[in-house]
Amino acid sequence: MQLSRLERFLRLFTEVRPGEGVTAVLMFLNVFVLLCAYYFVKPLREAWLSVTDIWGFTPKELKAYSTLAQALLLLPIVAWYGQLSDRMHRSTLITRATLFCMSNLVIFFIWRPGGPFDAIPGSALAFYIWVSIFGLFVVAQFWTFAADIYTDERGRRLMPMIAIGATGGAAFGSSVVTPMIKQAEAGADVLLLAALVPLALSIALTRFVDSREDGGATKEPAGKAKTPPAEKPRGGLAMIATSRFLIAAAAVTLLLNWVNTNGEFLLYGVIVDFLQSEVAQKGLTDPAAVDSFTKDGVAAFYGNFFTWVNAVALILQALVASRLLKYGGFGVILLMLPVISLLSYAAMALVPILIVIKVMKIAENSTDYSINNTARNVLWLPTTSEMKFKCKPAIDTIFVRLGDAFATATVWFGTNVIILSNQDYFAFNVVLVLVWLGAAIVLIREHRKMTEVNAAAEGG
Repeated sequence: MQLSRLERFLRLFTEVRPGEGVTAVLMFLNVFVLLCAYYFVKPLREAWLSVTDIWGFTPKELKAYSTLAQALLLLPIVAWYGQLSDRMHRSTLITRATLFCMSNLVIFFIWRPGGPFDAIPGSALAFYIWVSIFGLFVVAQFWTFAADIYTDERGRRLMPMIAIGATGGAAFGSSVVTPMIKQAEAGADVLLLAALVPLALSIALTRFVDSREDGGATKEPAGKAKTPPAEKPRGGLAMIATSRFLIAAAAVTLLLNWVNTNGEFLLYGVIVDFLQSEVAQKGLTDPAAVDSFTKDGVAAFYGNFFTWVNAVALILQALVASRLLKYGGFGVILLMLPVISLLSYAAMALVPILIVIKVMKIAENSTDYSINNTARNVLWLPTTSEMKFKCKPAIDTIFVRLGDAFATATVWFGTNVIILSNQDYFAFNVVLVLVWLGAAIVLIREHRKMTEVNAAAEGG
């Protein structure tokens, strides 16, 4: 069987074999539209929060402290998702979960600040929490699906190429946010309705790929445990606690997000302070005008910032990720982000000025969205379907938000117990990165063991 023209083109990015091209492109398009949807609504998350006054907290404090609420909400959500995976086929599970997210977007459009139900308080905070969970959940769900349809060997070759769709969708989605805001009479809030279209396309693509790969041969539940009938299926958190591999994966995820979110909080504070100074310079005094200027300014800034981050990430994903995985192996791509973070926060600690912080955050985030995104999804290829549908969603959501919650605790401690300067925060991040590197080394060792066991099972 010979390579098609499509497959010969895809070989520019990774090793593709005959018959693999169509599914790979469909998966590429699926994650592309998912990330478009997320980046349509992500800037609104900060924008709504920037004009919110709740209990006297500043937007920076609300952003920090809401992460604990996200972590707590994710506990029942992930547990429920795991239970559903014991009863539903993967395409049905993904379809219903995505439709639920789409219905939430419609609800928030009606309940938006300045909308018909603006008198009901809490929309901005609820939306901020929801978007943060939504962004984690739909992406984790896609990569769980990808890890389940590909074997370890095929996944290592094709997932880096598919991940170009993620960085490409993020770059495209963030790049069209500002033009859409300018063209829409309803303002930035129209992005909520725009996100419904790519989410609907994602459902169609998922169902088509599932029928193509599964062929209707089996409709077993996605996360059905391969355990004796008398044994009660375990939840994701219970499984994580019994495996060195899963514990190491959870620790790496928590530390990564603790470090990254510390940096995000500092950057957000600088942005809000800058816009407040702009308000003073322009002489704006009308509260509605100030809110509108601040909301649109934050949305536009993050749209521009995400464009730069995702453009760099797209280049890294397209030209570096698959080659680095092929020639350097899993260990190299997993260690890439903590090494860059170590260098970045050391530089920020030594020279804590805005331009340095911005450049370093672009370097850190773009590596996270490309090289490290490939690493954390390739990580799950040698695992069972039960681990993929129960443990991966738990780690990719709960432990991400626990990392954010630890960052919140860092902000609270540095504000209320001892006064920490920006240099102090960056120096603390350097220490965290060193711990992260240690956990990553353990995970690499455990992943190697699991890969060897999986290869022996397939060969035997």
